[in-house]
Amino acid sequence: MIRRIWVQAHYGVVPLILVIPHTFGRRLNFHPHLHILVSAGGLNTRENRWVHFRQFDKYALMYWWRFAVSKYMTEVLGAGAENRGTLDETLKRQAKRPWNIHIKRFSSKAHFLRYAGRYLRRPPIAEHRIINVTDDHVEYWANDLKLKTWVKIKVSVAEFLVLLAQHVPDRYANGIRYFGLSSPAGKHQLSTSVFALLQQPQRPRPKRLSWEKLTERDFGFNPLIDSRGQRMRWIGRKSVAATAVSGTA
Repeated sequence: MIRRIWVQAHYGVVPLILVIPHTFGRRLNFHPHLHILVSAGGLNTRENRWVHFRQFDKYALMYWWRFAVSKYMTEVLGAGAENRGTLDETLKRQAKRPWNIHIKRFSSKAHFLRYAGRYLRRPPIAEHRIINVTDDHVEYWANDLKLKTWVKIKVSVAEFLVLLAQHVPDRYANGIRYFGLSSPAGKHQLSTSVFALLQQPQRPRPKRLSWEKLTERDFGFNPLIDSRGQRMRWIGRKSVAATAVSGTA
């Protein structure tokens, strides 16, 4: 949203923006940040022409982003907060310090999607990082950037579940957010003009692949083929009462 406003104010165009939220850090801590794809050009809706640009003002974007988030937090959390004084002080302190914004130019959209897509709808920790699991604790590897090495972290099972639970998205939460030309309204109203100006054919929406086809494509096996090479089919679900065994001593 901030980049769209800045691009519109600076270049007078509407860009294409795709946002992938990411919540977990290397230690499974809650570390929310955004991976954002912004087109290096946009549509000038007044003159109906495509404008190319290559520069983003990192510091201007940081100021705009910091102001928007601080203002939002003040309005939402400040109204009914019990410790209003402490909250105000924290927000003021955060509104003055530098925020981290990293701008990187990708060679293609596919390059960005391969990078950011790794964080989309996947568990916050890879299975190969888990060293040991017992009834009492879980031990896993974490990449420590300060020490510049991998370290072992050992937590209780309850603590490990709490770490995982904070990264579970809300039901029906979108994994990707769209703004500007890629928003639903933008695609509906402006996509025809954009494709015509860029002299690109507008391809039809691809059909959604089934879970079976996706697994076969990405992992090289069909999950519905059993060990004897026969195709499994859905028959039904057995109830717990039907499968329970009772007896007397």
